[in-house]
Amino acid sequence: MKIIILGAGQVGRTAAQHLSREQAHSVTVVDTQQDILRELQDRLDIRTVVGNAAHPSVLEAAGGEGADMVVALTNSDEVNMIACQVAHSLFGTPRKIARIRSNDYSLRHRLFAEGGLHVDVMISPEQLVTDHVSRLISYPGSLQVLEFAEGRVRLVGVRAVRGGQLVGHQLRELPEHLPKRDTRVAAIYREGRSVQPEGDTVIQHNDEVFFIAASADIGSMMKELRTVEEPVRRVVIAGAGNIGLRLAASLEGTNQVKLIERDAARARRAAEQLGRTLVLTGDAADEDLLIEENIDSVDVFVSLTNAEEANILSAMLAKKLGAHRALALINRPSYTELIEGGSIDVAISPQTITISALLAHVRRGDVAKVHSLRRGAAEAIEAIAHGDSRSSPVIGRPLERVSLPPGTTIGAIVRGEEVLMAHHDTVIQEDDHVILFLTDRRHVEAVGRMFMPRGTR
Repeated sequence: MKIIILGAGQVGRTAAQHLSREQAHSVTVVDTQQDILRELQDRLDIRTVVGNAAHPSVLEAAGGEGADMVVALTNSDEVNMIACQVAHSLFGTPRKIARIRSNDYSLRHRLFAEGGLHVDVMISPEQLVTDHVSRLISYPGSLQVLEFAEGRVRLVGVRAVRGGQLVGHQLRELPEHLPKRDTRVAAIYREGRSVQPEGDTVIQHNDEVFFIAASADIGSMMKELRTVEEPVRRVVIAGAGNIGLRLAASLEGTNQVKLIERDAARARRAAEQLGRTLVLTGDAADEDLLIEENIDSVDVFVSLTNAEEANILSAMLAKKLGAHRALALINRPSYTELIEGGSIDVAISPQTITISALLAHVRRGDVAKVHSLRRGAAEAIEAIAHGDSRSSPVIGRPLERVSLPPGTTIGAIVRGEEVLMAHHDTVIQEDDHVILFLTDRRHVEAVGRMFMPRGTR
């Protein structure tokens, strides 16, 4: 697939890094900053073009004629929308994806209806991050909560701790612990390394466990891996930017929310826009302020400012002063690996979350969802099975006879409204939504081909 990425910011660079690794894609990146493009080209097997992403001549130089997809990820909504329109009008580009940050655009769907602007898919990193953090808050103790099949199935990552009923026991004992629940452990990471989940695998303290379950069964499974945690009631948010405001608005109806913003004018605007959230003007890394606001009684502190160093410091301080959980928005993957699991419970990566939304539109075959995990090393996929028992290597066969690449696990199957946990005798049918976990993303292409009928791969 010939893909043009417009914008070499954090999200654009992450997209180029993911897509250029796959042999099926030819990637060109466009940006106005030549030094950034040069550094990117030194690291990745890509083409680069310097120029304004919305200019027809620049898109033409990037290979607009014959491109299969344009992914507009610049920091300007207007540039992204115009670039998609130019790609459609001049080159007839089949697929156009635009990063749209402003609610004023994204909420006005008529702009993108038939006869309007030619943007096929809108991606809002701010809304994606807001939804991600909201799910983490909904399941106390979770590291990741990822949705499949319109929320009927979720993949949850948790860190196992002593006190969990399954910790120190073999996985085959799980049905005895939860006789009326059906869940599946998809992957285990121990000291950073993948451990294949087998019946005789023993869950150890500090293991990072990913399990798949119907939404109603998540709480029961989490009790097997951790001590019981009370529902989140009190939340403190640092930063009244787009994400902080959206998160406060989504939580204030069910939680006690405080929002700390150091800029007085921005704090005033936030107070006017929010209803029940208490907005404070101050520095979230100010120890006296946090103590005054009873940080030791807070269930979740989440730092969402534009400065990741400030996010790290304020989250570490809040945790030290007694906040039960601390989450921080961090852009650099190297920082994420250093701090997560220490004094900060969860490092939130906007790039990883955004690239997950993007990959679902790039993958070969019919892929409904993609979630990039563990800083891009692993993936969880919702693939739709097409064909029949003659043309497909997966349809009509029990799972024990399906030959999957190493490190690939089928966790669940969604058939209509029914959710089936995967067992050795489960048979995949046409149009099933199959939830897979890949500990090695190098096998993504091979897995995608398995769900396409022979002759279309």
